[in-house]
Amino acid sequence: MTNELHLYFDDSGSRNPDSEAITRRDGIDCFALGGILVQEEDIKQIIIKHQEFCNKWNVTEPLHSTKIRSRQKAFAWLGKEDNKQKSQEFLSDLEMLMLDLPFTIIACAIHRPGYMARYKNKYKNDIWMMCKTAFTILAERSVKYAISKERKLRIFFEESGKDADRAILKYAKELKTEGMYFDPHSSAAYMGLTADTFQINWLGEPQRITKKSPMIQLADLVLYPIIKGRYDSSYRTYESLKSKSKLIDCVLDPDKIPQMGIKYSCFDDI
Repeated sequence: MTNELHLYFDDSGSRNPDSEAITRRDGIDCFALGGILVQEEDIKQIIIKHQEFCNKWNVTEPLHSTKIRSRQKAFAWLGKEDNKQKSQEFLSDLEMLMLDLPFTIIACAIHRPGYMARYKNKYKNDIWMMCKTAFTILAERSVKYAISKERKLRIFFEESGKDADRAILKYAKELKTEGMYFDPHSSAAYMGLTADTFQINWLGEPQRITKKSPMIQLADLVLYPIIKGRYDSSYRTYESLKSKSKLIDCVLDPDKIPQMGIKYSCFDDI
């Protein structure tokens, strides 16, 4: 029997807490890591369904959330007036694909202004890059979920540049050798894992893959609505994913959500 659980994750936003805020129409100002948890035996089915969707819609480029939402490049046709009906059908089919595939969504999103307000004065120039906080939380919660399913975790992520990729590998190595970074007293309620627990239940090091991977495309597609849903809980795709119990919070016992659920950090004023 296969006993692996795979995490495929993507990123969104700038990792640098000091980066200049860019006013966006959707009101988002955060960094996030997140994606999908997949049982190893379900991977083949997901790949087949993804290919069937691409064949139906003659999609030859990776499904990319930003390009689809902004109607750019290979998806520019979605914004043309004479394609309005076809566009609606495509988006509806895409949403149904995400709702029907056997995966569970997990993420860590950090609101940049809240992060700066909470930590900048305290840590000055030693403030962490937000990817360190986000990856630490995402990896630990994924390992906890794998343990709850009596599985071992394996992690895959979209390559995004040498420095960013090396940082992920560095954080992973440190978690396996030193355990959680966070203050054990202030974070006691989250029941942080030890280095030994990471080593036993987390297989290998995170593996870099490209956007050509169907799994990474799906991670990218689900991450935006998870972020947007914290800024606007009525966002349609977020509501659909939640109602279909695709979010990890929906399949956890309520008392486990604080330790294993989707983490929204520093959103105090949102």
